[in-house]
Amino acid sequence: MAQEYDLVVLGGGTGGYVAAIRASQLGMQVAIVEKNELGGTCLHHGCIPSKSLLRSAEVYKQTKEASDYGIDTNDVALNFPKVQERKDRIISTLHQGVQGLMKKGKIDVFEGFGRILGPSIFSPMPGTISIEYDNGEENTMIVPKNVLIATGSKPKSLSGLDIDGDIVMSSDEALHMDKLPSSLVIVGGGVIGIEWASMLADFGVEVTVIEYLNQILPTEDGSVANEIEKLMSKKGVRFVKGAKILPETLQKKNGISIEAEIEGTSETFTAEKMLVSVGRQANTSNIGLQNTDIIVENGVIQTNEFFQTKETHIYAIGDVIGGMQLAHVASHEGITAVEHMADKDPIPLDYDTIPSCIYSSPEAASVGMTEKQARDQGYEVKIGKFPFQSIGKALVYGESNGFVKIISDNKTDDILGVHMVGPHVTDLISEAGLAKVLDATPWEISQTVHPHPTLSEVMGEAAMAVEGNQIHG
Repeated sequence: MAQEYDLVVLGGGTGGYVAAIRASQLGMQVAIVEKNELGGTCLHHGCIPSKSLLRSAEVYKQTKEASDYGIDTNDVALNFPKVQERKDRIISTLHQGVQGLMKKGKIDVFEGFGRILGPSIFSPMPGTISIEYDNGEENTMIVPKNVLIATGSKPKSLSGLDIDGDIVMSSDEALHMDKLPSSLVIVGGGVIGIEWASMLADFGVEVTVIEYLNQILPTEDGSVANEIEKLMSKKGVRFVKGAKILPETLQKKNGISIEAEIEGTSETFTAEKMLVSVGRQANTSNIGLQNTDIIVENGVIQTNEFFQTKETHIYAIGDVIGGMQLAHVASHEGITAVEHMADKDPIPLDYDTIPSCIYSSPEAASVGMTEKQARDQGYEVKIGKFPFQSIGKALVYGESNGFVKIISDNKTDDILGVHMVGPHVTDLISEAGLAKVLDATPWEISQTVHPHPTLSEVMGEAAMAVEGNQIHG
């Protein structure tokens, strides 16, 4: 007989394994089916490895600039193989940690490809999982009361820009480069493209970013995108916006050569390598959705606010349902889904309170609406904006570029959005996230005493600036 479970999770990434742990805490018997390694894209191909490389790039850049701090250094050199070794150690450590959490939660892990079957001898409803193995071993059948689809996503490409993994890469292949190229063209100026541009520029690579739209980081507030572009341009990154890549012109001989159409004219770009960073697509293929009544629109699974699909015992979370496509979002979606299965009446997620982060140098972070979104929705807004150059800790730290911008509703004083660019703003944004959850006003943030000297003082000053009452500006 096939083994039975209260919950089977398809995909052991951040959303999947967090959901499995929460289900175990609630007394469910849980299994995860993962065809690669626990931790998924975030741990092995995304968040963690890229941030490790970004940190190495930051340290390398700071070391070269150490004389500004009164520290003399000679013959600073980059050992890129050691950079990669450090990244791999971090991944291994965290991977072992996730494996330990599975043992602690008594969660069964099946290392294979999971597929949803239709009604069968095992179950009158779709949901029996067939697990297929690369080694030719006979399929395993497991029968869940509930299924959680957390299969994630993979990098997109453009038609004609085929990823060869060497000269033309996605972020997956770029993470495993054994040496740095002298020059690189990045197609796409979204979050991933900008993080790679920042990292490689700090490593000394000549970088060109080609973006189809007229703004890099199109989901960010315009003032943040402009500041990132200005500061990264100062360190040598070239930005080409409003450019339509012409894939048919791609040539791979002694590097790459490709043309882009810009305002009706064509320009040729050359580099040693190319990174294609034009978004991600949901992993919905071959997982058995055709055996169910689950609805897929625009390539993503449709769910309700509790992440139920049309098959009410099958839930879906994370990149596979579209949305914000962030690891921390997938985790909280997974918790909500599992608590709903367990009849715990969870509160639906309010995506307007969820922060997003960009780990470039400088960093950027945001929560809530951009200024344009607020105005387009009919809000009369008040804005407080305060620069890091007036914050003592930022000067001490050696990074005083950037600002915090708070957007509030002129009628109610409620905070509509907070946008940051500058040192460690990916850590500072959580205060703004809490303010959104508590429906706070700028005045309430201004009444929070921010210790001196800290970077967090910029939040208090920006909050006071909404009414023109900032102290140091």
